[in-house]
Amino acid sequence: MRHVVVLLAVLWVCDGVKFGQLCSSNPSNSRRTSDRWGQGQYGAGRGTRLHQGLDIKCSDGAAVYAPFDVTLNGKLTVYTDPSKAAINEGINLSGQGLCFKLFYVRPDRTSGTVRKGQRIGTMLPMQSVYPGITSHIHVQMCDRSDPTPYF
Repeated sequence: MRHVVVLLAVLWVCDGVKFGQLCSSNPSNSRRTSDRWGQGQYGAGRGTRLHQGLDIKCSDGAAVYAPFDVTLNGKLTVYTDPSKAAINEGINLSGQGLCFKLFYVRPDRTSGTVRKGQRIGTMLPMQSVYPGITSHIHVQMCDRSDPTPYF
C-alpha cells in the first residue's frame, strides 16, 4: 500500500505542470513535425531505435528560456561523434517535480537556480550539421518517459 501512496504523490506533484516558452523564436512551443531528417514526436522511429524526446522548434542562435523555475544540474554531451561537435551541448535541469534535459543548447551557466522566463542559453546551429532539418530543442525526461503531456 505504501508504494501506491508514493506513486500517487509523485503524480499529484507533476499533474498540471506545463512548460512555458522555451525558445525566443517560438512563443507557443510549436513542435517539430516531419522533415527530411525524420519526425520530432516521442517514439518516432530512428533506424533501429525510438526517439526518446520531444522536439520543440527553435531557430539557430535563438535565446533559450527556463520553462518554469528550475535548478541547473550541469552540462551534458549529446553525441560522441566529432562531426556533430557544433551541436554537441545541452543542459540537465529539474523543477516542478520533473527532471529533464535540453539538447542542442549552449548553456549560459550550468549550476544554480533560474526563474521562469529567464534566459538559460543559446540554440546551437543545427543547420550546420543537419542541413534542411527543422531546427529544434530536444526535450528529454531523465527517466526517458514521454514529455508530450507537459506541452
